[in-house]
Amino acid sequence: MLHFTLRQLQVFEKVANHLNYSRAAEELYLSQPAVSMQIKQLEGHVGLPLFEQMGKKIFLTAAGNELFHYARNIAQQIAEIEAMFDQMKGLGQGKLTLSVVNTANYFTPRLLADFCRQHPNINVILQVANRDAVLKHLADNSTDLAIMGQPPAGLDISSKQFMGNPLVVIAAPAHPLAKLEHVKFTQLAEQTFLSREQGSGTRSAMERVFAQHHIHPHISMEMETNEAIKQAVQAGLGLGILSLHSIELELETKRLVMLNVEHFPLLRHWFIAHRDTKRLSSAALAFKEFLLAAKKHKPQ
Repeated sequence: MLHFTLRQLQVFEKVANHLNYSRAAEELYLSQPAVSMQIKQLEGHVGLPLFEQMGKKIFLTAAGNELFHYARNIAQQIAEIEAMFDQMKGLGQGKLTLSVVNTANYFTPRLLADFCRQHPNINVILQVANRDAVLKHLADNSTDLAIMGQPPAGLDISSKQFMGNPLVVIAAPAHPLAKLEHVKFTQLAEQTFLSREQGSGTRSAMERVFAQHHIHPHISMEMETNEAIKQAVQAGLGLGILSLHSIELELETKRLVMLNVEHFPLLRHWFIAHRDTKRLSSAALAFKEFLLAAKKHKPQ
């Protein structure tokens, strides 16, 4: 008979999800030695190794993979129990875990501030990551809700748009195109671009619009953050295509300019998403309804 504790199983699920003891420890608010001890105790109860180390990386063993399957299901059931009790308690208290893509973090704190003023006793956990990581949070059921561009088709994800997300072309103030009142799309073919990484929503939208006009942009650098692209554009290394939400400060301080390019801005939308089968807590339901009802949330 197995005698491991629920806490040991929760620790294992976090380590298995991240394949990293340090990240699991941060998420659980534990020290790394405490996490390692819980895993060793669990392995002692199971009687089999759950992880193996190769160099600096750890991997699940066959036994670890099997246990991870059950641990994720148990974690989901516990989350549903918590959601059920939160609903019974009402909105006097509760917890909301929210994952957002990097670009959405430029406006999400303002929305959360408004929401938390209405519901001051709700504890919010905000996770900021790239699109692939946010999709993984949804797949792993490690978040209640996610704010992102439109989720890919074919996943068991329910999503609704709540705000526009215009993409614009940006340049350094000294760039030759910055002097033009109107820029033809064909003029972009001669320019160098700094782009987000493959798989990001901004990169996908950029590739689609160039493909529609049979232009192959020269991408000199790929970067994983909007901040890196803004700094590189300011330094005169090329043009960028970013969400208008992410450059408001730079436009105001005149460190960047928005080019008036034909066919721009590209209007995309922000979506609030969750797993189809997820039972949302009262806090998560309230935040989802807050976003969908607040029609004032528009691009500035």
